[in-house]
Amino acid sequence: MKAPKEMRSIHNNQTVSTRIGLTALFFIFFTGSLLFCEHGFCEENAIKMDFLLPAPITEIHKQYLGLSSDKDFSLGQIKAQVVIIEIFSMYCPICQRGAEGVNALFRLIQSKPALKDKIKLMGIGVGNSIFEVDFFREKYSIEFPLFSDSNFLIHKKIGEVRTPHFFGLALQGNGDVKVFYSKTGEFSSPESFLQTILKESGIKEQP
Repeated sequence: MKAPKEMRSIHNNQTVSTRIGLTALFFIFFTGSLLFCEHGFCEENAIKMDFLLPAPITEIHKQYLGLSSDKDFSLGQIKAQVVIIEIFSMYCPICQRGAEGVNALFRLIQSKPALKDKIKLMGIGVGNSIFEVDFFREKYSIEFPLFSDSNFLIHKKIGEVRTPHFFGLALQGNGDVKVFYSKTGEFSSPESFLQTILKESGIKEQP
């Protein structure tokens, strides 16, 4: 016996409503997660920054990071409370455009006696060879340490973020590293970006 036409219509409407409701819930959850991530609090921050980097060639950069060995090092070995990492590419036009702003951020931090030993800045060139990283360094007069990730191994570990992307890392003192800030795109000004880092990390500008 076939169900009455009205009953079939009600059933179909309920099915459509259920699908719409589930789709809406998924959309809210997904977009909410994106907004949550956009401001640096996404659970992708649980990403393990457990990769190694080669010791800088220059003594100035080794001293800047507080390294005493020529061996590969982990981020947790850097002598600082906070490390800001710019994920960049030599071929990224936004990275090129924002290079002076990142240089200004470095100089701003270095100009503050209460902060220069607490906050360190470095860059990782994803998909860039050592030659390409050095070219970027020289072309834009980068003073802070830059590292090559030519085979994208680090890039895959950190979620294959777009460039430029900035990570704020809190060094726990026992070698562990916690991500407290994660955002793609250039910042509006070095001053406002530094204030965001200070606020999110809890570091005081005054001694």
